[in-house]
Amino acid sequence: MTPEDIARRIIDANNYLTLATADREGRPWASPVCYTPDGGSDFYWVSRPDTRHSRNLAERPEVGIVIFDSQVPLFGAEAVYLTAYAEQVAASDLARCAAIYSSRFPELASFGAARLQAPEALRLYRAHVLEASVLINDDGPDVRVPVTVPV
Repeated sequence: MTPEDIARRIIDANNYLTLATADREGRPWASPVCYTPDGGSDFYWVSRPDTRHSRNLAERPEVGIVIFDSQVPLFGAEAVYLTAYAEQVAASDLARCAAIYSSRFPELASFGAARLQAPEALRLYRAHVLEASVLINDDGPDVRVPVTVPV
């Protein structure tokens, strides 16, 4: 299995990513968000614009992302690491991106464009991947291998 195959398996098998943001002064913040991938180069999630991570994105759009299964046995972890540029999806692209986000699980079907703009409380966000790597479980020290985007 190639590193790209491992990354795709991890992305497809998990429901949450950990989004790492920082405020204007560089204070870090990490948040789990339910995501939908779009071909391995874009990831979508829904959040309120007044949450700490959303406010951070408005000031500083560079993010780190990790996707992993926290239920594997100790020392059995595999993970996908991403650096990305993230932003709230613009109104001009909202219908298309909301359709992508809501397509992954039946529970997300109600997240259409109308639910993701004023006067509603939630907004749709997108992270565009700039670089990616995968942590490979090889029964030794952590080994991270760069992978081609899209993963």
